[in-house]
Amino acid sequence: MADPLLQKLPTHRIPVQAPHAEPTVSGWYSTSGPELAAVPMKGDVSCDCLVIGGGWMGLHAARRYAELHPDACVLLVDAGRIGDNASGRCMGFVIDLAHNLRKRDFVEDIKGNKEELFVNLDGIAYIRSAVEEHGVGCDWDPQGKYHSAATAHGINDLGRFSKALDRLGQKHRWVDLPEIQSITGSRHYIKAIHHPGTILLQPAKYLKNAARQLPKNVTVHENTPIVAVQFGKPRHVFETPTGIIKSAKVIICASGYLTRFGFFNNRAIPLYTFASMTRQLTASELASVGQQNAYGLIPANSFGTTARRTRDNRLFLRNVYAYARDFKTTAQDVERARIQQQVAFERRWPELSHIGFEASWGGLLTLAQNGGMVFGELGENVYGAAFCNGTGVARGAAFGKAVAEVAAGLSSPVIEILKGRARPSRPYPRLITAMGVRIATALRFKQAGAEV
Repeated sequence: MADPLLQKLPTHRIPVQAPHAEPTVSGWYSTSGPELAAVPMKGDVSCDCLVIGGGWMGLHAARRYAELHPDACVLLVDAGRIGDNASGRCMGFVIDLAHNLRKRDFVEDIKGNKEELFVNLDGIAYIRSAVEEHGVGCDWDPQGKYHSAATAHGINDLGRFSKALDRLGQKHRWVDLPEIQSITGSRHYIKAIHHPGTILLQPAKYLKNAARQLPKNVTVHENTPIVAVQFGKPRHVFETPTGIIKSAKVIICASGYLTRFGFFNNRAIPLYTFASMTRQLTASELASVGQQNAYGLIPANSFGTTARRTRDNRLFLRNVYAYARDFKTTAQDVERARIQQQVAFERRWPELSHIGFEASWGGLLTLAQNGGMVFGELGENVYGAAFCNGTGVARGAAFGKAVAEVAAGLSSPVIEILKGRARPSRPYPRLITAMGVRIATALRFKQAGAEV
């Protein structure tokens, strides 16, 4: 049977709208150390494999393809700076069993979650190998995560989550009020569940340092958007603002922007979520944020506030979801979210909240109406992975590694699982989708109450 993902490639030149510049720099990026040495892409170049997108998928796709073909010339391009792209703007949870924002108990069906766990563990192992074998620094912390509640209805949400974890055979433990308040220093939290298996890391630091440690046959060009493509034989031709790239194969790992290359048009539902970061806390201030020197808190209600205390003694808070028309957000959107995050700060650490935030930013994630994804060969010598549907660190690494293996002609249990996933369905018309997202997120945000 023919691969339902495979399609006949267009032969005409396709203009590609480049990603919009972010209105603010991510706090993760600004605290991640020296920037990568910029290598401008100029003139005409040729390569054996072009990887588009330097996030969780693209970075690991480039690494894996280069490992499998050490004599191949591999080119990795990113429209912005690696680490300050959407991947570097997440909260840095490398989650083994991903929670689903659309489910009250975060969990899907048993079979689906077992497959999800298998795929994510493969992604975690590949990230871990970069840390342990290649010395990629990223503040690696395998302590797991806390699902924390601040209200009675939040505790009920935790109860449903605990039952779901039991059905899946997942180890976890309840954390009572004295312990969670001791960990966080916050009287806001009244109960939690600790779920091991998740890794905490500094996402921008990982991405930048992993790019530095790519195999020698990979060349990286940042600030290099693709502005047009013409698929063909023996090479596909990609235009950038400063030159032409000709490549025998291409792996597109550009999240929802994959749709701008002519695949799965109008299937993406782009959302932004927002975060803020404090300055480094002083020795006296640290006494207010608990006895554990780093932690990650997932809200009991999926529209509540995610929080992290980092190894460099900062607090990060994330909440607010917004529909991202044309895949972009504005400084005004970031400011509105920052105001809500200040409210969340005051609820959790009122004695510290006067210090405010040093940085606020948004990050793009791409959903499909049916939760489907893009994975595999899209056309002759064209491959892609996209639509992570949230919680994309472990997923992204696994998807990127696996799609590179597909491009190399390999198969694996992970590849077979991903090939069996549903493809992104066509959502409602954009106006209806945008209105629906706004109404649904506003309602869920209000229902979350003090969990925000």
